[in-house]
Amino acid sequence: MKLLWNIIPGLIVCIASIAFAADQDLQAAYDRANDSFNEGKYDAAIQDYNKVISQYPDLIEAYYSRGMAFYKKGNYDEAISDFGRVLSDRPDQADVLNSRGLAYLRKGEYERAISDFTKVVALNPRLIEAYYNRGIAHRGLGKYDLAIEDYNKVLSLKPSDTNAYMSRGIAYLNKAMADFKYACEQGNKNACDNFKEISGKK
Repeated sequence: MKLLWNIIPGLIVCIASIAFAADQDLQAAYDRANDSFNEGKYDAAIQDYNKVISQYPDLIEAYYSRGMAFYKKGNYDEAISDFGRVLSDRPDQADVLNSRGLAYLRKGEYERAISDFTKVVALNPRLIEAYYNRGIAHRGLGKYDLAIEDYNKVLSLKPSDTNAYMSRGIAYLNKAMADFKYACEQGNKNACDNFKEISGKK
């Protein structure tokens, strides 16, 4: 399952001017955490973000950054928690909604993922990644027509997107397989033959 990202430039938001002037140790910890993240050292980054958050519990940027580190480690519950903390203060933050939607998608919580991606496209109707990833969630629920609608939207915004063509083709195939299977179960021999041919089953 290939997911698409829309991450704030530089991967992590560096807030160099955030009220750390009086505490050089915390500024160093924040900068070190950002550097560790960008180097793929997520455990080290999380450790330093923890230090910053313990002293500045209202620093929303640190929660988002730590959430991204948790996501990269595959700790999706922790990532969702941190993204939720950001959204409790900034509910219309499209990038954060998109990131939480991706975490839900990785967990197979498709309805919640769809809810977040739908909010994203309401805020930013041209964000291709949200349509693409919502299409994956719709496919996960067997809602192939809705998945095809999402991939069509991607292609209307970016006609050269080969991932969207491939994913739309898969959705069409999934839909065809579901139809053949149902017809076969109702006793249609031709449908059974088609289902076997496409699925490769004997």
